[in-house]
Amino acid sequence: MAGTAMRTGIIIIGSGFSGLGMAIRLRQEGRDDFVVLERAGDVGGTWRDNTYPGAACDVQSHLYSFSFAPNPEWSHSFSRQPEIQAYLKRVAEEHGILPHVRFRHEVAGAEWDGAGQVWRVQAGGAEFVAPVLVMAAGALSDPMIPAIPGLDGFRGRAFHSSRWDHSFDLAGKRVAVIGTGASAIQFVPAIQPVVGRLFLFQRTPPWIIPRHDRPLGRRRQSFFRRVPAAQRAVRAGIYLAREAFVFGFRNPRAMRLAQRTALRHLRASVPDPALRRTLTPDFTMGCKRVLLSNDYLPSLTRPNVEVVTDAVAEVRAHSIITRDGAEREVDAIIFGTGFRPTDPPLGPVTRGREGRTLAEAWDGSPRAHLGTTVAGFPNLFILLGPNTGLGHTSVVYMIEAQAEHVIRALRHMAQNGVGALEPRPEAQAAFVAEVDRRMRGTVWTQGGCASWYLDATGRNSTLWPDFTWRFRRRLARFDPAEYRMTQSYAGAA
Repeated sequence: MAGTAMRTGIIIIGSGFSGLGMAIRLRQEGRDDFVVLERAGDVGGTWRDNTYPGAACDVQSHLYSFSFAPNPEWSHSFSRQPEIQAYLKRVAEEHGILPHVRFRHEVAGAEWDGAGQVWRVQAGGAEFVAPVLVMAAGALSDPMIPAIPGLDGFRGRAFHSSRWDHSFDLAGKRVAVIGTGASAIQFVPAIQPVVGRLFLFQRTPPWIIPRHDRPLGRRRQSFFRRVPAAQRAVRAGIYLAREAFVFGFRNPRAMRLAQRTALRHLRASVPDPALRRTLTPDFTMGCKRVLLSNDYLPSLTRPNVEVVTDAVAEVRAHSIITRDGAEREVDAIIFGTGFRPTDPPLGPVTRGREGRTLAEAWDGSPRAHLGTTVAGFPNLFILLGPNTGLGHTSVVYMIEAQAEHVIRALRHMAQNGVGALEPRPEAQAAFVAEVDRRMRGTVWTQGGCASWYLDATGRNSTLWPDFTWRFRRRLARFDPAEYRMTQSYAGAA
């Protein structure tokens, strides 16, 4: 590659919660020898990208934030996208991270150089070289659009919810929404009053429970500013309440009470028995992501909405054809079809010690030691890696646990002259086996559904199947015996 490579101590890919959290933790440790590579023009990750109408978090604001950066100014129990994005930008500024960020530097490839004991990363037409690489791109970064015959020939407007086309005026338009996941249940009620006709193509109805959201108000905000301990107490209470959901996930029969709550919500929201049957799930709650909404179900009862359960067979220039042969003319198609958490986009372009890519090493089923390091990939740390996702609480808690573990690994390397570190295959295999054992008998394996949590092999390589405090406790120590290490040597760049 032409030009001089930029050399630094640590390369971080991504500037969402994971990347910023890692960068801030490094600065707290007194390290400034890092660069953050960001493909977009601003920080924020998924909260920068998902600007669709109604976008909000489904974890309460006081928990869905960094523990070291409480925000007493949250306007609602569950924050909207603009507030979360503003929070991330402010935190990045206050902690001096922005000078380290290289915007519009999309990573094209990363390769371990064993001779130099460094990672060589190509991004934005330049090469960056560092001993340590932290992948913090997140699992919800690249949208998944299904391969539907004829989609390329559609002459209307088509886009994914995470790439919302704000230039397209939906007023009075005939709009098809494909997908009924976490994004769709937020933007469907937001656009329903505006569009002329809305066709919701539903493959599987989700379980939906009420969203107990409320404005926090100036008095409460002022109180949290004056008494930070009160906000920490609220955060702790939310955390404990959400951890209780693990009992239901680990024992599918225990989810019956929650299912009754969801069914009452459905009955209260949808008077029509036929539509209610269409919207009633046939799998155990928790098998797929549990969704929170007060307005999604009522929006589907409006006269301009049709819920379509026949599968999409084909897209034509101005219409969608379902397998029963019915044709519906549409002006726009909006995909609420999620992302690719088990097929991360950096997998095929990240090469480790033996020249194999992450995608090749994983072979359809991502695996990592402590969800963070991968055998065969020295000095590579993945934040929100395999089996670190959650179905019940805040992933920011997991991010902070992983960032702290990375710091412990870096300290060990510095104190012991270690140039390259990676988990021993047997240690990684033992951890993955432990996760899989904990996964057995849970709602994710016994719930009777096919979810995006499952990878190409049918294994749940996405979620952590236990209490998050157990994950944090496991990562709170760095055990050198679990790692293969190579001493640094003269000439290493």
